[in-house]
Amino acid sequence: MLIRILLHNLKFILFVVLMCFGLMSYGQSLQDIQNLKVDELSDAQIEQLIRRAESSGMNEAQLQALARERGMPAAEISKLTQRIQMLKSGNVEGSKGRQDQGQTQRQVTGEGLEQTDVFDSLRQADPYYDLSPKQKKIFGFTLFHNKELNFNPNLNLPTPENYILGTGDQLLVDVFGASQQSLDLTVSPEGTVFIPNIGPINVGGASIQSVRSRLKNALQQIYSGLGGPNPNTFLQVRVGNIRSIQVTMAGELRIPGSYTMPSFANVFNALYQAGGPNENGSFRNIQVYRDNRLVGEVDIYAFLVEGKQEGNIILQDNDVVIVPPVRTRVELEGPVRRPGIFEIKPGESINDLLSFAGGFKSDAYRELLTVRRTTDKEMRIENVYKNDFKTFAVKDGDFFTVGAILERYENRAQVSGAVFRPGEFAIEEEMTLQSLLKMAGGLRGDAFSERVSLYRTNPDFTMEIITLNLNAILSGEAPDVKLQREDILNVPSIYDLKEEYHVQISGEVNRTGVYQFAESMTVGDLIAKAKGFKESASSSNIEIARRVKGNVSGDIAQIINISIDPNLKISDEEKNITLQPFDHVFVRESPGFQREKVVEVEGEVFYPGEYALEKRDERISDVLNRAGGLNQFAYPKGATLIRRTEFFNTKEEEVLTLEQLESLLENMERDEKVENAESEKELMKRLEERVALLSEERNKSRSGSEGVESFSEDRYQFLEGADSSVMEVATRDTELIGIELDKILELPGSKYDLILQEGDIISIPKELQTVRMRGEVLYPTTARYDEGRSFRNYISRAGGFSESARKSRSYVVYANGDVKRTNSFLFFSFFPKLEPGAEIIVPKKPEREPMSVQAWIGMASSLATLVILIDRVRN
Repeated sequence: MLIRILLHNLKFILFVVLMCFGLMSYGQSLQDIQNLKVDELSDAQIEQLIRRAESSGMNEAQLQALARERGMPAAEISKLTQRIQMLKSGNVEGSKGRQDQGQTQRQVTGEGLEQTDVFDSLRQADPYYDLSPKQKKIFGFTLFHNKELNFNPNLNLPTPENYILGTGDQLLVDVFGASQQSLDLTVSPEGTVFIPNIGPINVGGASIQSVRSRLKNALQQIYSGLGGPNPNTFLQVRVGNIRSIQVTMAGELRIPGSYTMPSFANVFNALYQAGGPNENGSFRNIQVYRDNRLVGEVDIYAFLVEGKQEGNIILQDNDVVIVPPVRTRVELEGPVRRPGIFEIKPGESINDLLSFAGGFKSDAYRELLTVRRTTDKEMRIENVYKNDFKTFAVKDGDFFTVGAILERYENRAQVSGAVFRPGEFAIEEEMTLQSLLKMAGGLRGDAFSERVSLYRTNPDFTMEIITLNLNAILSGEAPDVKLQREDILNVPSIYDLKEEYHVQISGEVNRTGVYQFAESMTVGDLIAKAKGFKESASSSNIEIARRVKGNVSGDIAQIINISIDPNLKISDEEKNITLQPFDHVFVRESPGFQREKVVEVEGEVFYPGEYALEKRDERISDVLNRAGGLNQFAYPKGATLIRRTEFFNTKEEEVLTLEQLESLLENMERDEKVENAESEKELMKRLEERVALLSEERNKSRSGSEGVESFSEDRYQFLEGADSSVMEVATRDTELIGIELDKILELPGSKYDLILQEGDIISIPKELQTVRMRGEVLYPTTARYDEGRSFRNYISRAGGFSESARKSRSYVVYANGDVKRTNSFLFFSFFPKLEPGAEIIVPKKPEREPMSVQAWIGMASSLATLVILIDRVRN
C-alpha cells in the first residue's frame, strides 16, 4: 500500500511539473508572441502571459503594442484583448455567477493603476481553467480534467471472478467446516503457489474461478470432506495484496508514457492517469493491445451518452493502450442542448450527432440544418432537410448550424380592455370578432362599445387602426369582421374616457381626504365615511364647493351652505341636497373652541417644564411667575427665547392628483371581515394603475430637478459669496430671539415682555464664564471671561487674525441671542463690548478673481482714450 501511495504521488508530481513546464513556455513566449493562436490558449496560459508581461513592466496597452510590433495579426490581437478583459472581469465560462465566494485581492501595477486580481477565484470557480476554449468545446474532453471526478480503481471490492492472477499476487485460502486451515500463498515468478504437503500448483494466467477449482482438487488429498456429494468441509479463495502492473499509454494523449497501476485498473483508469486524449486524439476508437493482439476497443461517447462501458476491460501487465488520431470531427452550434465539437464514426448520421448533442432545444428549427464544409478548392454551404438526416454523409470538418424558430405567431389574436378574460387566443378557421369576444368571456359592464379599435399588422409591418361600432356588430346592424394574424382588439372602459368620480372632505372630521362618489350620496353619508365629527366641529355651517361648468361670468365655484344634525340623524334638509362628483365639503371649527397651546421653560427656574397658555396675550413674565421665578444660579443676561420658524414641520409638497388618488385608495379599505364590492374592486384596480403611473412621472420630474434649490433656500443665497461677513443662514425650524430678562422682570407687560406663541421655549442658563472665538483666527478656542479684557485681547488669545480675516466685519453673538457688529469710522474700528457667554465671529474675506490681461488692456485703452480726449478739449 505504501508503494502504491508513493507511486501515485510521484505521478501527480510529474503531472504538475509537466503542466508548469508547458505554462512557463507560454509565459516566456513574449518575444515569440506573433505566433500565438489565442483560441488554442487556456485561461491559465493567458494568465501566465499577463504575469510575464507585468513582471517585464508592461501593462495591457504595451502588451498589445508589442504584439502589433512583432507582426501578430489584428484579429489575434483583438481576441487576446477580449480574453484578457474577460479574465480580469471574472467573466469566464464556468465561473459566471460564482464570483461571490470571497473577496478578490487587489494589486497595483507599475503604472499605478489598481487592478483586481481575480485569477485565484477563477481557478477555484472553473474546474477547466487550464483548458483552451476549443478544448472545452470538444465533447468528452472535460471528462478527464474534472477535478470532482475520480477514476482511481476501488480496491475494496470483492475480487472479480474473471481476475487473472499473476506474479506477486497474494492468495488467501480459508478451509472451514469439519476441518480448519488458513493458507497465505504468493504467486511465484514461475506462476505457481506452494502448498505444504502437496507441492507447487500452477495458477499463473488463470482466473480466480479456475484457481479455486484447482486448489479444491489439490486440497482434497488432505481434506477429503471437500469432495463427494455431501461435503462437510468448504473452501474460500480471495486475493489479498494485489500486484502492480505496467501499462504503456501511447498515441494522442495529453501525457503519454508508461504507468504503474494496480492490477484492478481498467482502461478509463489508465486514460485518467494519462490526462485523457489531447485535441487530436480519438474518443471513439481507443485500442487495447495485449501480446501484440487487439483485445478491446473503447468508445467514450457510449459511456457519456448511454452509460455503457463495453470494452472498458481490466488491464494486465504490459498492456498497451493506443489513442489514434481522430478521423472525422464536426462542429454543431445553435439551439441544441449541448453544442460543441463531436467525433463521428463511419456510418453514423446526423441523428447520431444530434443524440450526442442532447437533441434540439424547444426553440430550435428542426426541419433544416445548414452545413459549411470544404471542397477541394473552396468552401461550400449545403442544406440538410429533416428527411435526409439519416442518409446525409458526414464529412470531416463539417460545421453544422441549427437555426431558431421565428419569433412570431402564426395564429394569434389578442384582446385588451373591458372584457372578462383579456389575453391572447388562437385564431381558428374563419374566426370573426364576435367569436374572439366569446372566447374572452364577453364584454364587462363598463365597456364602451360604441367605439373600439382593432389594431392590424400589415404585411409590410405597418400598423393599421380599424375603428368599429361594436354595438352595431353585436346587434347585426353592421357586418362582422374576419380576424387576421396578430390582430389586437382594444375595448375601452367608460372610466378610461373620463375622470374618476370622487368627493373630498376637509376640516373638522376624524378622517379627511378623498372618497369614492356614489349616486344619491349626502353630506351626512360623507361625514359618516370620514368617521364622524371632531369635538371641535360645527355642524351648523358646512360648505359645499361645487365645480362650475359652462359659466362665463367669472364664477369659480358654486357655494352651498347646509346644516345637519350633530349626531348625524337623517334630516329633510340633508336629503334635499345630494352631492355631485368632485364636490368638496368643508366642516368648520366651532367659534368658541380653543385648543391648548404649550410653551416650555428650561434651565434655572424653580419649576422647569411645559406650561399651557392661559390666555392669548400671556407674556414671558406671566409664565416665569408660574414657574416659580429664577433660582440663585440663573444668569438673566444669557436668557433667550427659542421660537419656531415658518420651516417648522413643513412637509414636502406632493402632486395633488396623486395625493387624492392615494387618499381615495386608503379610504376604500373595509374591515377585514367584509370584502369590497365588485365595483370597488374595479375602481381600486384602476386607481392603483394610475397611482403607479403618476408616481413614476413624479420620480422622473424629481430626478430631473436634483440639485435645483428651492425658493426658500434661494432667498438666502445673496448672503453667501456677496458678503462673507454675514453668517450663513440655513432653513432651520427654530431660531433664537434675544430678550432682556432683567428688564422683563423689572417691567412686566412692557415692550420687552414678549407675548408667547405655541411651541416657544424660554431658556435660562447658568452663569457663563467663557468667551468663544470662531472664524478666521489662527487658533479657534474658548477663553475664560475677564471683565477687563477687550475684543482685541481675546483675539490675541486665539493667536490673532488670520491673513484672510475681514476684521471690519467681525461681530459678537451674545448669550441671549443678540448680535452686535464692529463699527468703523475712517480708519478706526470700534469693536463690541464682550459679556460672559459671548461668541466672537471673524468672517472670511470674499475671494476675488484677479483681473485678466484683457481687462488690464481694456482699462489702459480707456485711460489712453480719456487722456487724448482731455488734451483735445484743452487745445
